[in-house]
Amino acid sequence: MRKIVLAPLCALVTVAVAACSPSGPEQTNPELAPRGTPMTKVKPTRQDLTTKLSISGKVEMNPTFGLVAPVAGQVRYFDVPAPNGTPTKPIRVATVWKDQQPNYVEVPAGSTFSGRLVDDKATVTAGMPIASAKHVGYAIVGDIDGQQAYKINGALTDVVVQIKNGPGPFPCAVLGTIAALPQGTVPEKPPVTPDTKDEKKDQPQQQPQQPQQQPQQPSASTGLRIVCTAPADVQMINGATASIEVTTGKSAQALVVPVEAVAGQQGKGKVDVIQPDGSRRTIDVVLGLTDGKVIEVKSGLTGDEELAVPGPNLPEGQQQGGDQTKPTGP
Repeated sequence: MRKIVLAPLCALVTVAVAACSPSGPEQTNPELAPRGTPMTKVKPTRQDLTTKLSISGKVEMNPTFGLVAPVAGQVRYFDVPAPNGTPTKPIRVATVWKDQQPNYVEVPAGSTFSGRLVDDKATVTAGMPIASAKHVGYAIVGDIDGQQAYKINGALTDVVVQIKNGPGPFPCAVLGTIAALPQGTVPEKPPVTPDTKDEKKDQPQQQPQQPQQQPQQPSASTGLRIVCTAPADVQMINGATASIEVTTGKSAQALVVPVEAVAGQQGKGKVDVIQPDGSRRTIDVVLGLTDGKVIEVKSGLTGDEELAVPGPNLPEGQQQGGDQTKPTGP
């Protein structure tokens, strides 16, 4: 009888042991790095960052630049006569009306009006090019592509130029907008009718007739480009090549981490924070400037965390972005 009872009992124990043994691959904690994975811990630090973008350019004579609408509204143009010389004062060329208030658009001194870029009475948005102007004299002109345009738009207050084998570096004052311009139009004067001819014949000619002015030539279309002028004491040679450096951003004592610790795109990203038990917790962060080695974290971290390097993995195609920057300060 004992042998009959013990046999089923041994079989039951064998089944229980088999049920407790793993039958598939070893289960791991998804928050922990796989065994043997090299991992570095880093803490955020602080340093000054300055974003700079370099553009190839050259010296040009009488370049065209665009003037934009200061606000959204309806544009009304003035009839601008052809100048007899280089204007020494700003020339008012248009008004953008918003909420029954005028917002004037003026060509700066030293430049001439060279075309309307939209129809009179058209509804425009703020920042849209509506008039073209021609700078009289030398200027630095640099072509830009679409990606560069979005990086430097609205950040044109700090521009430095170096002419190859020539003067520089020197500050360069930006004229107008970097946006591409359509071909300008200059409306013709109303035709002279027989009535107006007879009136002129009856009028005594008290002064000698002025020589007839050449019709004003409208501006041609341009691509995305930056136009800036050098200080008056800088010697310029037409066609000389130059390097234009635009400061697109500055951040003093920014909280930075190595770029290897961050995954994501410019403006948003993710990092892995190492917990006290060694596990990793992925959190969202807001990103700023980068010099290719470190990247600014605007929010999401306090600076006391320990981060895992490399950072979290993201789906294919989500690349880390940012401007090329140069660290400043100690």
